[in-house]
Amino acid sequence: MPQIKVLDKHVAELIAAGEVVERPASVIKELVENSIDAGATQVTVEIQNGGVSYMRVTDNGCGISRNDVPTAFLRHATSKVSTSTDLDSISTLGFRGEALASVAAVARVEMMTCKEGETGVIYKIYGGEEISLDDAGCPVGTTIIVRDLFYNTPARMKFLKKDVGEANAVAGVLDKIALSHPEISVRFIRDGKNTLNTPGDGDLKAAIYAVFGRDFASGLIKTDYTLDNMSISGYIGAPVAARSNRNMQHFYINGRYVKSKNMIAAVEQAYKNSIMVGKFPSCVLNLSIPFNMVDINVSPSKTEARFVDERAVFNIIYYGVKTALNSGDTRPELKLDNIPVKKDNGLHNVAVKPEPLMPKPIVTAPPKLAPSPDFTPTAPDFAPNSKIVTPTSNYVEALSQKNAPSEEPVFRSTPVVQYNSKPVRYNLDVVYEESEQKTPTQTTFIEPVVAEIADKKTAAIADEPTEIKPEIKIIGELFTTYIIAECGEKVVFIDKHAAHERILFEKIRTEEHDSQMLLEPVTVTLAKEEYTLVIENLALIARVGFEIDDFGASSVIVRAVPTVLAGEDVKSLILEISGGFCNNKTTVEIEKLDWLYHNIACRAAIKAGSHSNMTEMAALAERIINHDDIRYCPHGRPVAFTLTKKELEKQFGRLQ
Repeated sequence: MPQIKVLDKHVAELIAAGEVVERPASVIKELVENSIDAGATQVTVEIQNGGVSYMRVTDNGCGISRNDVPTAFLRHATSKVSTSTDLDSISTLGFRGEALASVAAVARVEMMTCKEGETGVIYKIYGGEEISLDDAGCPVGTTIIVRDLFYNTPARMKFLKKDVGEANAVAGVLDKIALSHPEISVRFIRDGKNTLNTPGDGDLKAAIYAVFGRDFASGLIKTDYTLDNMSISGYIGAPVAARSNRNMQHFYINGRYVKSKNMIAAVEQAYKNSIMVGKFPSCVLNLSIPFNMVDINVSPSKTEARFVDERAVFNIIYYGVKTALNSGDTRPELKLDNIPVKKDNGLHNVAVKPEPLMPKPIVTAPPKLAPSPDFTPTAPDFAPNSKIVTPTSNYVEALSQKNAPSEEPVFRSTPVVQYNSKPVRYNLDVVYEESEQKTPTQTTFIEPVVAEIADKKTAAIADEPTEIKPEIKIIGELFTTYIIAECGEKVVFIDKHAAHERILFEKIRTEEHDSQMLLEPVTVTLAKEEYTLVIENLALIARVGFEIDDFGASSVIVRAVPTVLAGEDVKSLILEISGGFCNNKTTVEIEKLDWLYHNIACRAAIKAGSHSNMTEMAALAERIINHDDIRYCPHGRPVAFTLTKKELEKQFGRLQ
């Protein structure tokens, strides 16, 4: 065995620094926490090149005495812990005395500090070696400048992300700190641009507004609950604002950001039966708990916590959130656009009567999907007392009457997709017309509709025999989800959503993607991690038909969407995509692209539970039955299964 020896002091410090300093964001976290412990009410952070080349943290705290400055950069030098019993009730953010020593070991550090009634000093320490200590004129407080991070440990440089990724990580740290201390004004300057400035007035909602923007802040429910010797306070998101991931869940214990599975479970259990499966609530919650009931000295980053009584913590969060939901959540309000008004000879205000909406003609090239069946119309599409007009059952007849005058405007209720069932390979022409309105007292008998197997003009090829295929009869729709079709000696049951989803998926994968420009670009605010991943994958997203630009401050602006998604909620689309990237960070590019295809196809496909007309069902059944290669939806579910006449007759005892 080789001889055992004590490591050189410099090497030991570099190893120890690796436990605390992983990237620029780690440095900013430690320095800003020191500023908070120093009693600062204003903290300014500036970085350049993601923080690798330059970081500056300035505060108006109490400052450090001249004699204590060199000592502050020694390992395990701290003013916050004196005896072992102090570890049982830690009330400060920093306490181990490792931050300054670890940062100074891997960077060039300058400190300017001044205590009330004393002369300021400037101290320089490069790579753990003291350079100088001189008097300097500076205001009360402390400024620390960190240059050339990891200059003496180049091996760590290759593990850093691009500048934008590192800068976003710093921004994420400052967001969490700003939310945990709304009484402190936090300012962030990124490459010369001011990207964050919280008011520091003690109002948590104002801090949330400054960090996440108006959309997120407007849908919050205040939470304030006390149980025994603990209390929970902050804000939770309304159930309708649930997200596709947990990136907007922020938990704090006595003002310290933590990651706690117990706290996450308590919040999500409180939301159970209030949000959709697969969606997650958002929150900014601070748990005030006696210091001796929690241990935050679990990891070097101090983001994990252990509780003396896990059940008690679960209970207060669960009941606090549940109480807030029961008292603060309200039914979503439907808001309609005002009907435009015009002047009539300057004497009267007359409501403008909307133009009647007519069915769109069938297009022949190239096919495009119209808005999803879940499309919700805006106010200009109907008059206040308009009567629903049932469309003619014969679509060709409706087209011939396109220019005929309409007596009443049409209320665009639930649109129904109708297919043009020409046997063009992987081509599905789609138009929209109004669904037939039925009153509960009506009993309607529908004769089976026969779908033409082929259009003679396009299928017939000179001097070649035409393949005769059995006709397809649509028996009907089951549970507004499954199509029942008869074809020769078998009955086919088709999951219309899964089938249409697969057709669209193959179409999107093999054809160019048309884009639909938005009348008004949509700005979407994302969590820092989501924002970083979306920016990193802009080229990938553009390949499927989106046009998205970086809007700064964790926001992106959407200018165009794939044509098949016209009419969908743009904001929810982007949130879903960003959430998908967060859940698939390590996935290779081709798999991410497939996931995008899946997502778009699922969004644009006919929805289970929506009524489909006979022509639509006939076209979809013809496509599935005559193309045996369409077997599964992109998620792996079967799109159809068959029941033969022979098997059915066995069930009825006609055959033995």
